[in-house]
Amino acid sequence: MRREALLVAAVALAAVPSAASQIAGPSVAVRTDPAVPMQGGVAWLVVRPTEQGGDSVTAVEGAAAGEPLHFLRRGEGLVALVAAPLEGGDSLEVVLRLIRAGRTDTTRLALALGRPELGSEQLRVPPRMTVFDSATEARIQGELARSRAISAASHATPRLWRAPFRRPRASRITSRYGTAREYNGQVTSRHLGTDFAGAVGAPVAAAARGVVALVADFYLAGHAVYLDHGGGLVTGYFHLSGIDVAQGDTVTAGQPIGRVGRSGRVTGPHLHWIARYGTITVDPMGLVALPAEPAEGR
Repeated sequence: MRREALLVAAVALAAVPSAASQIAGPSVAVRTDPAVPMQGGVAWLVVRPTEQGGDSVTAVEGAAAGEPLHFLRRGEGLVALVAAPLEGGDSLEVVLRLIRAGRTDTTRLALALGRPELGSEQLRVPPRMTVFDSATEARIQGELARSRAISAASHATPRLWRAPFRRPRASRITSRYGTAREYNGQVTSRHLGTDFAGAVGAPVAAAARGVVALVADFYLAGHAVYLDHGGGLVTGYFHLSGIDVAQGDTVTAGQPIGRVGRSGRVTGPHLHWIARYGTITVDPMGLVALPAEPAEGR
C-alpha cells in the first residue's frame, strides 16, 4: 500500500448513530486520488470496508461541503468524485453512510486539503464594467440563480462523463482559476474559471459528454453554453461569438459547440471556461488532470 496514496488506512471511524441503527460503525479504509486534494479542486474518494464481512456493504452514500456524493462500485471498494470549495478551510468534512442489510452506519471524517498558489492580475477598465445600477445588478443576480439551478439539478442527471476531461481549446491559457482580480486598483473578485486565448470565430469544443442544459445571453458571461455532464458536474463556456448547439442536445467530448468571442463583460476576445460540482465552482483544469480511475492502493 503506497503511503502517499492513502488518506486514512484501515482506521476505525467514530460512528454517529443514525435513525436506522445504534450500532457502532465498521472500520473502513478511506483514501483520495490525488492524495492531498486542493482547495478549489476535485479528487476521487475511495471507501473500502476492511473488516470481515465487508462485502455485506451494499452501498455508500455521503455528502461533502453540502453536495451529495455519487458512489460507484469499483472492485472491492466504492468510488465517488469529491469537490472542495476554494474559500473553505484547510480541511473538508465528509459524511459517509455505509448501508448494509438491516442497518446504516453514519460517520464523519475530515480530509486534509492543500492550498494552491494563487496569483493576481491588475486590470484597468471603464467604471461601467465594475459599478452596476440596481437594474443591472438584479439582472446579474437572476442570471447567476439560473446557472446555479442547473448546477444543483445535475445531481439528478445520470453520469455521462468519463475522466479525464478535455481542454475546450488547445491554445495558451491567459488567466488561471483562483487569480485575484484587481480592477482599477481595487481587488473585487477571484477569477473562478480558466481563460483560453483565441481570435473571434475560433472553435470551442465540449470538454466531455453531456447535455446542453442552457444556451443564454448573460450580462457578464455574454453568449454562454452550459453542459450538464451528470453526477453533479456542469461546465460553462462564456463570451462566445456563435453557438452551434441547442438546449437539449447531447454532445460528445471534443464536439464543436461554439466559437470564441467577446460578448458580455470582457476586455478582449477569449474563452472563459468554468466547472462546477453542484454549486461548488472548481478549477476546470483539475478535471483535465483527473485520472480515469483512482490509483490502486497497495
